[in-house]
Amino acid sequence: MKNESQVIVRPARGVRGSVQLPGDKSVSHRYAMLAGIADGPSRLENYSTGADCASTLGCMRALGVKWERKDGAENAIEVQGGGLSLAAPAAPLDCGNSGSTMRMLSGIVAGQKFTSEMIGDESLSRRPMERVIQPLSAMGAQIISLGGKPPLQINGGELKAIDYKMPVASAQVKSCLLFAGLFAEGETRVEETVRTRDHGEVALRAFGAKVERRGVGTGYEARIRGGQRLRGIEARIPGDLSSAAFFLCATALFPGSCLTIPNLLMNPTRARLLDVLVQIGLRVSVMQLQEIHCEMVGSLQVEGGRLKGATIAGADSAALIDEIPVLAAIAPYSEQGIEVRDAKELRVKESDRIAAVAANLRLMGAEVEEREDGLRIPGGQSLHGAELHSFGDHRIAMAFAIAALRAEGETLIRGAESAAISYPAFFEALEEIVER
Repeated sequence: MKNESQVIVRPARGVRGSVQLPGDKSVSHRYAMLAGIADGPSRLENYSTGADCASTLGCMRALGVKWERKDGAENAIEVQGGGLSLAAPAAPLDCGNSGSTMRMLSGIVAGQKFTSEMIGDESLSRRPMERVIQPLSAMGAQIISLGGKPPLQINGGELKAIDYKMPVASAQVKSCLLFAGLFAEGETRVEETVRTRDHGEVALRAFGAKVERRGVGTGYEARIRGGQRLRGIEARIPGDLSSAAFFLCATALFPGSCLTIPNLLMNPTRARLLDVLVQIGLRVSVMQLQEIHCEMVGSLQVEGGRLKGATIAGADSAALIDEIPVLAAIAPYSEQGIEVRDAKELRVKESDRIAAVAANLRLMGAEVEEREDGLRIPGGQSLHGAELHSFGDHRIAMAFAIAALRAEGETLIRGAESAAISYPAFFEALEEIVER
């Protein structure tokens, strides 16, 4: 039952059915940006319904890119690309709550011969941007900020290629620099010690750019040469795997539950989620696996079993950074519990997700050890319904809707409207698959 900014979640006895997910956020952001600087039109079906990806479209329109939303079930966006040169915006580029928009688009506007101001909401204005400011400045952009945080004033122009070893594992920063590399003289090389999601590299290749990729020791590097032209594409964006995590965890809570998710993104750099879910007891079958525009897409059929435990640390923490909140939210119901380490990046997301998870679990009666870089949540616990808060964070709101399904009594989540950042229809979709 929904009432403005709050939602009440009642306990369930199982999960059954099928859920069709909106387009993957990571892919939607990148496709919209690259379609705007490609030569010719692009049609992007199943574009993400989330507010963050709408912010990217709004910024592209402000930069002179023409696009329109087509009616029908495909939720299609048609973009008329005008090539690498964009138009100077008449007003600040409003990124809303979307750090993805600000970080990745900054790489494109840094290569334009005009000044852009990038702004965001209160939450985004607290998030660190020095991680893109420093390398873009080394490439020749002039960027003014308030202590390395938004708003950003980017004075674009001629860029030069750089070799950059990323100090923080971030797929957004990597995409930003590869996008900037399109406008730079020479070959831009980005190296990471922990491999992150490769949607930027894959999207560039889908639009016709040549991107070289290879392992370097235990890490990875990507290279792109400046001056390449992109071409428009027609693509159906696969379902969002991070959104799928909530429904997969809901299924894992109830032995005997069964759920099907068709047309789902199965990118190998995101597949660690499925490995961990199998480890903790979810039975997973992958069907109809195929490669579409360089991304792997498939359908999942999953069944709930005994919920065990896991440790998430090192490279896994980077790979699962968006999925950790929901994994932590169901940890008390597992047999051995879940421990999260090396995830300090969670402190600077839309909320301090480590503190938010700990606070809400305690309100539900759970024992939680909060650490600077993670959490230790013992298993074998029983939770009760409580009045919780989303902390203005879409993933916290959705994670605790899942935890509430096995709690004793009703749970009220305040600030539930934040789910619209990535998945406006989340609560309705959840109600359709739960059994009571």
